[in-house]
Amino acid sequence: MNILITGGTGFLGRRLAEKLKSFSQNITVIGRNQEIGKQLETEGIRFLNLDLIDRDATIRSCEKQDYIFHCAALSTPWGKYQDFYKANVVATKNIIQACRQQKVKRLIYVSTPSVYFDFSNRLNISEQDTLAKIPANAYVQTKLLAEAEIQQAYQQGLPVISIRPRGIFGCGDTAILPRLIRANHKTGIPLINGGKSLIDMTYVDNVVDALILCQQAQNKLLGRTFNITNGEPMYLIDLLTLLSQKLETNFKFKQISYPVALGIASLMETLSKHILFGREPILTRYTVGVLACSQTLDITAAKIELGYQPQVTIEEGLSIFSQWWKSQNETSKR
Repeated sequence: MNILITGGTGFLGRRLAEKLKSFSQNITVIGRNQEIGKQLETEGIRFLNLDLIDRDATIRSCEKQDYIFHCAALSTPWGKYQDFYKANVVATKNIIQACRQQKVKRLIYVSTPSVYFDFSNRLNISEQDTLAKIPANAYVQTKLLAEAEIQQAYQQGLPVISIRPRGIFGCGDTAILPRLIRANHKTGIPLINGGKSLIDMTYVDNVVDALILCQQAQNKLLGRTFNITNGEPMYLIDLLTLLSQKLETNFKFKQISYPVALGIASLMETLSKHILFGREPILTRYTVGVLACSQTLDITAAKIELGYQPQVTIEEGLSIFSQWWKSQNETSKR
C-alpha cells in the first residue's frame, strides 16, 4: 500500500509517517524541512522537498498513491493573508486535483476546530453546530475556505474524510506548549481571568490514531468531518499547573483582565503592522481570545462511528512531553 503525507516533516505529519511505517507501509512525505526529511529517509521513508502551490509537481508526487493524508498547513496566529491563502487554500486545491487525476482511493484532510471560534464561551461543540460567522484571523479564514473546497470535491465524487483536532501537543511540538514555556522565561504567562477558561487538548499520538481510523473507515463515512480531542476538558490554570509540575519548574503568572489583555493585543498588532514591518507581536487578539474563552468539543461521533478512543491521557502526554523537553534543553546546553 502506498501512502503520501503532506506536511510530513511537521509535528503531526512526522508522527503519522513513523506510525504508518511501523506497519510496513510504503510511505512518502512532502515537506520543507530538509534536515527532518533526511532523518525520515534513514527510517525508510521517501522524502520529497516540494512546494504544494506548485500544481504540476504536486500532481506528479501523488502518482500511484493509494491514500493521501493532507496535514500540511500554515498554522500561526499572525502573518500575511496571501501566505495563508497559498499554503492553506491553493495547496488544498492542488491536492484535490492530484487525487482526482491520480485516482487516489481516499483523501484524509486535517482541518481545525478554530473554525468554531468566535471570541465567546462555547462548550461541547458538535460537528453540526454553527461555524464562526467572522473568522478570527487569516489562518481560520483560509482553513474555512479549504474546508469548502474539500466539501465541494466530495460532492463531485472525491472520497474524503476530515478531522478537526484540538490543541495538539507532544514530543516535537513547536507551537502551543513551547510558546507558553518561552513566555514564562521571558515575561511570564498572561493569566486572563484567573485561567478559568475550560479547554480541550489532544495528545499527538491520539490524533495519529484518529487519522488512521479515517483511512480505515467504511465508505458510508465519506464526506464527514470529525471533532478530535482527548475528551478531558480542563481549566487552563489546571493544565499549566500540571505542566509546571512535570517540568519541575515554577510558572510566573501575570494576572490580567480580558478587556485589558485585548486592548494590549490590539495595540501590539497596530504597532506590528505600521512600525515593526509585520513582525509577529508578543500577544495577538486571537491568542488572548483562546486563553480567555472556554471552548470544548463533543467527540461522540468520532467515538461511535470511527471507533476513536484516546489511548494517552493528558497527564501521561504532559509527562512524555516534559521528559522530551528537558532532554532537548540538556542536549542544547552541551
